[in-house]
Amino acid sequence: MSEAMEKVSGIRQLPLFPLPLVLLPIEILPLHIFEPRYRAMLADVTKSNNFFGVHLFEPKDEFDTRPSLGSVGCIAEVRDVQEMPDGKSNILTNGVVRYRLLDYIETEKPYLVGEVEFFEDAVENPRQQQKVADEVFALFERIARAAFKMSGNRGQFPEIEKADPEPMSFLVTAAFSFDNEKKYRFLEMESTTKRLRSLKKMLTSAADQMETSAEITEISKSNGHSNKKIDL
Repeated sequence: MSEAMEKVSGIRQLPLFPLPLVLLPIEILPLHIFEPRYRAMLADVTKSNNFFGVHLFEPKDEFDTRPSLGSVGCIAEVRDVQEMPDGKSNILTNGVVRYRLLDYIETEKPYLVGEVEFFEDAVENPRQQQKVADEVFALFERIARAAFKMSGNRGQFPEIEKADPEPMSFLVTAAFSFDNEKKYRFLEMESTTKRLRSLKKMLTSAADQMETSAEITEISKSNGHSNKKIDL
């Protein structure tokens, strides 16, 4: 059992915070809590285990009032709370582990409470998984270096540490501004290899584009003088 699964061991019911966004495991998420029902939720979770569920919810009509059963979300762990005089709060959370929404629990609470089950990626061939993880890491590093070059090489290029394949797949996903639909597909995948292969396909094109843009930026700074030609 992973460390993340150990943290949520025994939890079957979870306060839910429907939002128009997707939270991934390991991802950092700051939130501004102002609605009375979620202020009540925050007060409750900080007295217990600091956990609540962040669930993508983009209602399609006025009758669509809560996330559908069977959909997937991610536990957010409250790491820091800054209370304001008016009762509102700024909080810092991070994603812990994914869950599937099985049912709703009727309570007297003003916020939703769900019955959930937690899950992680399936066990796969480690050699195959590591191979594609290394390829994705190399592409991610190329993009980071190109972005650093476009910024004018200010400061020192930060060392990017490798992580195990599953957490790395989420870290790389979180680093890019994917739309909710695409990010949700990555969240519900139960195959690290499949997620990494999808990332590899997207990052290959992005790395080429970023390196071309970085080269153009470098040439423009030298007033167009360069021995290299760029095919556009």
